[in-house]
Amino acid sequence: MRIAVGSDMRQPVTDAVVQWLRDQGHQLTLIGPLVDGDDTEWAEASAATARAVTSGDADVGVLFCWSGTGACIAANKVQGARAALCADAETARLARKYNHANLLVMSMRATSPAVAVETTGAFLTAPWGEDDFDIRNVRVVDGLA
Repeated sequence: MRIAVGSDMRQPVTDAVVQWLRDQGHQLTLIGPLVDGDDTEWAEASAATARAVTSGDADVGVLFCWSGTGACIAANKVQGARAALCADAETARLARKYNHANLLVMSMRATSPAVAVETTGAFLTAPWGEDDFDIRNVRVVDGLA
């Protein structure tokens, strides 16, 4: 899978997720300070990660910021982005199923490396909901209904 990973800081939690994704064989595009010497701020790193997903350069995105809130807001400003701030695997799974989320956002402050890896794994393996209820709600959120 092609995954864009963005952050405004490099922390143990970001390193753990990036390494796990590499170990799983995913093709990564790193955005922001995850690339050595890059000092991109949270808003631009979040928007750039969302644009990578919505343009088709990446299948999904994983985003980090200190609280996760700013990254989620900034990513959701990009048309076609459906970023979900998730603190655990079940929330990530449900974000994919019911909201068709295409970007996972996590807090670097509140998420341990182990929980971040587990949450990322759940997000990547959860299928989108296919029943009429799920599709109808996603269409409303996307402004198509």
